Amino acid sequence: MLTEYIKAAMHRAKYEILDEDSTFIGKIPECQGVWANADTLEACRDELQEVLEEWIILGFQMGHPLPAINGIDLSIKKEEAA
Repeated sequence: MLTEYIKAAMHRAKYEILDEDSTFIGKIPECQGVWANADTLEACRDELQEVLEEWIILGFQMGHPLPAINGIDLSIKKEEAA
C-alpha cells in the first residue's frame, strides 16, 4: 500500500524549469511542503521521492493526516471502544 501511494503521488508531480538558473523544481500539489530542486529532471525526481518518503514518515510520527491519493488512504484508523 505504501509503495502504491508513493507511485501515485509521484505520478501527480509537476515539474518546471526555473528561468533564473535553469534548474528543475518539482512539487506534488496534494502534499503540502513536498518539493525538490536539482540540476537535472532525473535528479529532481529522485530528490522529490526522497522528500515525499520523509514527509510521510514525519506525518506518521506527528500524527498529521495525509491526503488520500488515487483512493489510497494511509490514515491510521482508530478503533472505537465497544
